Amino acid sequence: MDGQRVTVLILALFLGGGAAVGALYFGSLWWTTRLFEQAGRLRTLLASMVVRFAVLGGVLVAVSLEGAMPLLATALGVLLARAAVLRRVRMAVA
Repeated sequence: MDGQRVTVLILALFLGGGAAVGALYFGSLWWTTRLFEQAGRLRTLLASMVVRFAVLGGVLVAVSLEGAMPLLATALGVLLARAAVLRRVRMAVA
């Protein structure tokens, strides 16, 4: 395969990975906000926040070691997932 096509394929994989991590992050954020309604769930709430930040931060740091373009593609995937999750939440709430 052509070198340029391989690069585009790899960036598409980073974009997809970023979308998957973003969907997990923002989906779990929705779940965490629902924990605020329940009394006595402070430990679960704090643990979910720490795990969510650690996973997203760890993924972005690991991808940043690959270079700027993979990091940008992953971040774009996270932002696209954010938009998709927000759209889904708005439809569920309305």
